[in-house]
Amino acid sequence: MEIAEAGSDTLIGLDLSPAFPFADHGAFFPGWDASPADAKALWALVEELSAADPHLAATSFVAHPEARRHFRQRFDCGDLFPAGRGRFRVVEHGQEAMRLSPYSCFNLVGASQVGKSSLTGMRVFHRLAGRIPFWPFDPLPERGPVLVEIYTALPARLAGMRKGISKIRDAATLDAMLEAFGSAPHAPLARYDDHATDAILSAAWLRAAAESPMLWAPSGLTPDIARTEGWTFGVV
Repeated sequence: MEIAEAGSDTLIGLDLSPAFPFADHGAFFPGWDASPADAKALWALVEELSAADPHLAATSFVAHPEARRHFRQRFDCGDLFPAGRGRFRVVEHGQEAMRLSPYSCFNLVGASQVGKSSLTGMRVFHRLAGRIPFWPFDPLPERGPVLVEIYTALPARLAGMRKGISKIRDAATLDAMLEAFGSAPHAPLARYDDHATDAILSAAWLRAAAESPMLWAPSGLTPDIARTEGWTFGVV
């Protein structure tokens, strides 16, 4: 909350999905009469059904008899989880077009899944409502902090790292990637793991990309998608 109270011009990138697919079936959860009409109502529903779960988990939500039908979970694939990789948001098809590798956020199985962190994020977004705007669900403010969804492999790809190798685990590679975004060499790290290097490179990219009007007006982003599915910053 200190960022919100400080009111500084800060672009905050979060590597998760802030909503589920909606445009493909006209609903987050087709066939469920409680399916929310937009992302903010989705966040409220996840919070309501998971309120008793500690540490902002959403175990109770995905165990709900209607919600669970849409998810692939360990030892439990819902009957409404489609064959193959699952449902995708419009922007996730855009990620594929940029040679990224999105996963359905209805998939809760495997090391690369983002569904669990996305559900936790939804509880956080519900609690942040009115404190920090989240683009494109909220209008881009003239000043102050703003949240955006990011895909951390995108900065590495834009900096020249080839597909299939998006994790940086040494100082020289990190500095080369930072230079591509006009950033100075980094201060040495005690350990070079992809969590730290992803954060540093993403921050450098966001600082450079924030000034690009094109990234704030992607061609596929409609008002309906902005209020339901959201968008990944940097996908054009």
